[in-house]
Amino acid sequence: MGIFSKPIKTLDDLFTHMLQDIYYAEQQITKSLPKMIDKATNAQLKSGFELHLRETEAQIGRLDQVFAKLGKTAKGVDCAAIDGIIAETKEIMGDVDDPQVLDAALIAGAQAVEHYEITRYGTLVAFAKQLGHHEVVGLLQQTLDEERATDTVLTTLAEGSVNSRAAA
Repeated sequence: MGIFSKPIKTLDDLFTHMLQDIYYAEQQITKSLPKMIDKATNAQLKSGFELHLRETEAQIGRLDQVFAKLGKTAKGVDCAAIDGIIAETKEIMGDVDDPQVLDAALIAGAQAVEHYEITRYGTLVAFAKQLGHHEVVGLLQQTLDEERATDTVLTTLAEGSVNSRAAA
């Protein structure tokens, strides 16, 4: 528990903390995606990152709605997991010279982010259902579905062309 964090005593406290965690994560992702867009050389990858930036901005809007429906203030709490994933991706981006390998590295970093988001949103949906917060389940589920779809697109792109070009 962080120095300025409220103690987590109930499932509802944990649910709120995880909402704040993913809220922070989504904001950090919106700051990182433009750098990834700039670095990507594959046109489909660049376009996919641009689309996901717009989706992420909409997801933050959905989280604002979730907080409002729950009567809570929309705010984030530091998330060491997303900070670590983003830092590692930035480090790798700086270490790769070959543009084809860089595209593969960008996909790997993006999928690490997606997998984190999928776990968070999946848990949030389950907690919302358990806690009877039915008014927010659909909003959270919509984002979970988008994150899964993005992961599928990244996998298809990696396996369809990017990885083979990086290996050549």
